[in-house]
Amino acid sequence: MITKGIRGAITVENNTKEDIKSATIELLEKLIKENNIKKENISHAIFTLTNDLNAEFPAKFARLDFGWDNIAMMCFHELDVPNSLEKCLRVLVVVNVEDNFEPKFVYLKGAEKLRK
Repeated sequence: MITKGIRGAITVENNTKEDIKSATIELLEKLIKENNIKKENISHAIFTLTNDLNAEFPAKFARLDFGWDNIAMMCFHELDVPNSLEKCLRVLVVVNVEDNFEPKFVYLKGAEKLRK
């Protein structure tokens, strides 16, 4: 087995707990499904949010809605680069996988333009 990172991003409609929760769940569901991620293979996860999103921690919903209780997670703000995508939630999930695993990155809603 080797360790690989899987990236994902989604834009959030509004800076509210409800919208951050909804976006976090949507992004993680798609990332898990596309990459067949099993909870026991996750090493850790890093969430970032643009500075205009601060109503809640995305890691909270990974714990509560996906049962990631024993997975190390951190939340940070993204570097505030001029003209960058606003209201964007990003995640890096680091997993232990077979040598031939090819990650499928997931970019949803307005974040799709990050990886055209």
